[in-house]
Amino acid sequence: MSGVREALLVLTDGTVFEGEALGAVAPGGIATGEVVFNTVLSGYQEVISDPSYAGQIITFTYPHIGNYGVTPVDDEYRRPFCRGVVVREMARRRSNWRSTEDLDTWLSAQGIPGIGGIDTRRLTRHIRDSGAMPGAFGALGEATDGTLVTEAALVAAAAAEPGTSGVDLVAQVTTDRRYVVGAEQASYRVVAFDFGVKTTILRHLAGFARVEVVPASTSADEVLALEPHGVFLSNGPGDPGMVNYASEAITALLGKVPVFGICLGHQLLATALGGSIEKLPFGHHGGNHPVRRLSDGTIEITSQNHNFAVVEGSISSAEVTHVNLNDGVIEGIRALDVPAFSVQHHPEAGPGPHDSAYLFAEFASLMSHHMGRPVPTTISVPTPPLRPTHREPAGLISGHLGRSAGGNP
Repeated sequence: MSGVREALLVLTDGTVFEGEALGAVAPGGIATGEVVFNTVLSGYQEVISDPSYAGQIITFTYPHIGNYGVTPVDDEYRRPFCRGVVVREMARRRSNWRSTEDLDTWLSAQGIPGIGGIDTRRLTRHIRDSGAMPGAFGALGEATDGTLVTEAALVAAAAAEPGTSGVDLVAQVTTDRRYVVGAEQASYRVVAFDFGVKTTILRHLAGFARVEVVPASTSADEVLALEPHGVFLSNGPGDPGMVNYASEAITALLGKVPVFGICLGHQLLATALGGSIEKLPFGHHGGNHPVRRLSDGTIEITSQNHNFAVVEGSISSAEVTHVNLNDGVIEGIRALDVPAFSVQHHPEAGPGPHDSAYLFAEFASLMSHHMGRPVPTTISVPTPPLRPTHREPAGLISGHLGRSAGGNP
């Protein structure tokens, strides 16, 4: 790292935190976004590259971030879409045989600004008590374009930041063209809506299906023309109320093909079934959320990343299948009259525990039943890749991760 650049983080309520600038320099020297906190102990690269964080500044509650570096194998999308990263301490030296570069260098290359030396315990408590809110941060002094960054400028920038409510962030991250992941001869054909789909999700789906990934704005008729055995609704960022075009497509698909959704896909399925959505005070962001599976009382430790949730009692045509034990938020639903189910948490565990990976097998079973085949007992679920030489499913590099060299911005 170069010399220390004194920086400030300012929230819209006027709270100020002192630190030092890390990573890239934001345009005009100031980064803005909705400030949230994530409680993972590891998996920082997967979190930062998760497109569900579009429009947000990620605060890591774990005090030491970057100690094992980064590797391209752990990227969850073609590039990060978060607005910035806040840490207590950025590791000055990486120590892991998998790593190819340090986190600070990677942030700079990806265009993601950061701020370190922040009292993240104080910041997290403040967000927990006051709720997620817009903020702004930057190095004090003259920016590269000549803009003067002062505390007053940061206060004004934080006040002008709209946050994530009422904004269609999905349109900013979704693919602009269809592509295929997985083997041509796979037993199932799945169409996956890309609302911000993660690499690890596609690895799981490709373990048992040929996956055609389509843009978020794809119509139901276009999906049905691909003759899928099932439809997958991916994770994604922001306000589900601003993705009405996706809800309309899902409504038209219900009853015609089995549907499985996670995270934003869960909220959009709930909306298509007539449910209501509310914004949580500070959301669920972390890898240790306890969820009760109501069918047998099993407790699953889950990975989560969302600010919105399904309103309890708002869907008469579906049953609740999972509940968050921390605050009672609905974590899963199953439609009563059509083959469709969804969960709010991330069963692909990228990063996080693998307690919920069985849900991919349930999706395969649902498709199998709908096709009139014997229900399979097992499917191929990949373990996390360990080496940079890991062989990815066909189409994943060129279709999902390789577009950073061209195509989508």
